[in-house]
Amino acid sequence: MQGSVNPFEIKSSLKRYPFSKKDLLQAWDSADELLLEHLSSLDLRDKSILILEDQFGALSCALECLNPVTYSDSYVSCRATALNSEGRILATSDLSKLTGLFDLVLMRIPRNMSYFEDLLCRLSHLLQPSSQVICTYMIKHQANLSFQLLEKLIGPTRTSLAKKKARLIFAQFQRSPTPSPFPLHISFPNFSIPFVNHSNLFSREGLDVGTRFLLEHIPSGNYKTILDLGCANGIIGIKAKQLNSATKIICTDDSSMAIQSAHTNYRNYFPDEGQFVWTNCYEDQEPESIDLVICNPPFHQGNTLSDRVALQMFANSKKVLVRGGTLRVIGNRHLQYPGILKRIFGNSQIVATNSKFVIVDACKSV
Repeated sequence: MQGSVNPFEIKSSLKRYPFSKKDLLQAWDSADELLLEHLSSLDLRDKSILILEDQFGALSCALECLNPVTYSDSYVSCRATALNSEGRILATSDLSKLTGLFDLVLMRIPRNMSYFEDLLCRLSHLLQPSSQVICTYMIKHQANLSFQLLEKLIGPTRTSLAKKKARLIFAQFQRSPTPSPFPLHISFPNFSIPFVNHSNLFSREGLDVGTRFLLEHIPSGNYKTILDLGCANGIIGIKAKQLNSATKIICTDDSSMAIQSAHTNYRNYFPDEGQFVWTNCYEDQEPESIDLVICNPPFHQGNTLSDRVALQMFANSKKVLVRGGTLRVIGNRHLQYPGILKRIFGNSQIVATNSKFVIVDACKSV
């Protein structure tokens, strides 16, 4: 596969998900390009290849001719890969379904180092001494811990030269298979049963201060359905169920690990099943079907700081709320959620504040 022409060119038609004419950000970056440029110099015939954490399918689509296996925890990433490949590449979101031995693993390093450690531990059972792991990353997003984890769990590392602010890390598998320390079992005040936290959860080793504040302001009332939007380990939905025992709880998240955690934790507390939806911002769900939405939105997508996800959460909440239904949101004070929600809903009301956070309600007009 040598030559001046890269056989693994990224198609310019690739798009980020959810697709939007207003979104001018491309679906790949220099880290993807650098990795594919390196692979073009290798003989990859008959190699068993695994791709991890492909953002929007750029790597998977470019290497489609090699029939790689693709894994991502993110619904957005899996959905983007499927759409950009016109349905030919279906990524798995279940680590337990990765079986056999892989000759080559290609990975975009995630920003969450606990998740990275978990992935490397799982990989250590899927590699052989001749296997190589190649990680790609943008230098500005690199954590020093990633080198230490690769050295510890995979083998000695070396790096490529930097190009367009991107770099590769190479590791040959020389270690023994290592059990993963995840999921964790974490106890929280005022909850009798420890929570199961998988590795890719936000604040997986404790309870972040925003969630602590929001837990103090979960409403009780005559709700038929409550949606925990961006549920993580499901603690908000569980608290809502404790305060509203007859209410149906729905938990949703972009992370498959979050859905697994929330489902396990909910079953540990309640005999009913609840509902758990792996999707993006509860999109394409039944309109006017939810009485109360509770949301602690992220303010980044991957390594990109953005209010895009939050804005989509707010818009989708308005669609699924019944007339007179309420969206309750917590956010850092500087994010200006009261004004944003007023523009979307036509109203907003501050419920509580502290030195860092504000909790805001917006009501869908009757």
